[in-house]
Amino acid sequence: MTIHKSFPQTATDDAFMAAALALGRRNLGCTAPNPAVGALLVRDGVVIARGWTAPGGRPHAEAIAMAAAGEAARGATLYVTLEPCAHHGATPPCVDSLIAGGVARVVTALEDP
Repeated sequence: MTIHKSFPQTATDDAFMAAALALGRRNLGCTAPNPAVGALLVRDGVVIARGWTAPGGRPHAEAIAMAAAGEAARGATLYVTLEPCAHHGATPPCVDSLIAGGVARVVTALEDP
């Protein structure tokens, strides 16, 4: 998996991130104690899965998208509105499922504070 703090952003990246931001708004105000997040898995320019944080904050957007994509996630790019969690909490770290699923690239709108 490639992690870039800064990278050349393309118009395609902008368009897919805009779609992820729209997904994140679907349960806005219903995901406490977690933030509302949108996630889009894209491979070869085609959206293969979508996810957004469920009411109550679980499952996370990334987990929903990964479950929907299955093996198709291998080699894909994940566009996600918040950096995937890397800590153990109420759920395992989302980053672990991205690595295990073979996601090749992650593009985030915000870093997880």
